[in-house]
Amino acid sequence: MKCTSCKKGRLIPAYLDQLFPCHTCSHCAGNLVMLSDYLRWLEDNENPDFIHASDAVVEAEETSSVMICPKSSALMVKYKISQHNDHRLDLSSAINAVWLDKGEWELLKKEGLAGKLNEIFTASWQNSVREAQISDTLTMLYEKKFGENYEKIKIFKEMIDKMEKKSEVIAYLIAEDPYKI
Repeated sequence: MKCTSCKKGRLIPAYLDQLFPCHTCSHCAGNLVMLSDYLRWLEDNENPDFIHASDAVVEAEETSSVMICPKSSALMVKYKISQHNDHRLDLSSAINAVWLDKGEWELLKKEGLAGKLNEIFTASWQNSVREAQISDTLTMLYEKKFGENYEKIKIFKEMIDKMEKKSEVIAYLIAEDPYKI
C-alpha cells in the first residue's frame, strides 16, 4: 500500500511501540492502526502504563489536507483529541482504522490519551471537547467584559442559583428602584 499522507513511501507491516500491529510508512513514519488490533491489545493489557514524556516537547506532525484511506479509498474524517490541544487524528470509518502521523502516538501518550484512542472517535468524546471549547470561549469573553469583577460575579451567581426564590431575587436586582411600584 502507498502512504496516504506523504504519498512517497510504502506502508509496511510493523508494530507501534512494540505493542500492537500497524502499517508504518517507509518515508514519513506515519502509522495506519486498525482499531480492532488496538482494542485487542488494550483488552489484554488493562490499564496500560504508558511511559509519559514528562515535560518534553513532543513534535507531532499533522496532515492538514483531507486524507484518503489507503485500503478503502474512502475519505478519512478528522477528530479533535481534546479541548486543550488543536491536534486532530484521521479515522477511516470504512475499515475502522486510524492514521497516526509521525509523533502523534507520542503526543497521545503525553496527553494521557494513548489508552483511550478508541474513545476519541465517539460522539460523546467529541461533544465534550466542543462543550469544553465553548465554555473556555465564554469564560474568556466574560473575563474580558467583566474584568476583575468576573470572579466575584461567578460566586454571586452560584449563590443566587441556590436560592429558592431565584427569579424574585433577579427581579429585585434588575429593578431600577425596587422600592417603587
